Amino acid sequence: MGFDELLRDLQQGASAQAAGISRGYGGPPARSVSVKSGLARLRCASLLKPLYAWVTAGHIPDDERWRRHAEPAVVVSSNTDTLNLWLAVGPRVILDDLYQRTGVVWTPPNGDPSRFGSVEVAADEVATAYAALAQSAVAGDPAAATVLEWMRQVEGAQTFGTREALAAPEAGIKCGWYGAPEESCLRTHAVAVLPRGGTRATVVVGMTAQPYTDERERDIYQARVGEGLPVEAEHEAVAGPLLRRLMATTLAELGQRAS
Repeated sequence: MGFDELLRDLQQGASAQAAGISRGYGGPPARSVSVKSGLARLRCASLLKPLYAWVTAGHIPDDERWRRHAEPAVVVSSNTDTLNLWLAVGPRVILDDLYQRTGVVWTPPNGDPSRFGSVEVAADEVATAYAALAQSAVAGDPAAATVLEWMRQVEGAQTFGTREALAAPEAGIKCGWYGAPEESCLRTHAVAVLPRGGTRATVVVGMTAQPYTDERERDIYQARVGEGLPVEAEHEAVAGPLLRRLMATTLAELGQRAS
């Protein structure tokens, strides 16, 4: 199934994006692919958590303190620990550092800059940033290597089956899921960093915003969020198949097959 078919079947009001990058010294020529339908930029807070963890390491002198917050931010997607890093270092410092390392420009959200989850991104930007993270890790950056190792520890419902879809059991994964009370869509997204050896890096990103307009279902969803109960199963039902197909198609478009 190609991108045309996947995007043609989107519900009215839905958005979807996918992007991938394959590059590195000694391998085939660098290649990238991206596609989008609907909104040009989406809020995908959880996809940025490993990147925030990476750059804050250099701004927090106490390594134990950094690890105490950075690891759960990546492995279990802890909002509390991400917010600790975000406020301790500062959003402008974090985003400026990411620009210096990756070339990707992201800006603090309007209004309250303490809300790390409001930064809006595009899938190709996320892929570019993670390719820089992956290549920094193989070049000897210890913080980047640690973050990628934490991403390989993400498991269970938090992966939305993306490792299986890409046939990449050793991939570093980060997924995100949320539906704000004022939104009529559930946002579900994922990034995978595939091990390729040497300085080569392959990154695949999928981002979706699927309509979720039934008022009763939304009330139940928000009640579960408010009680701190898991909602991954709802996101899997609404967006899981699309997310996996987007990512598998992206990998194929990069000229690579799940191995």
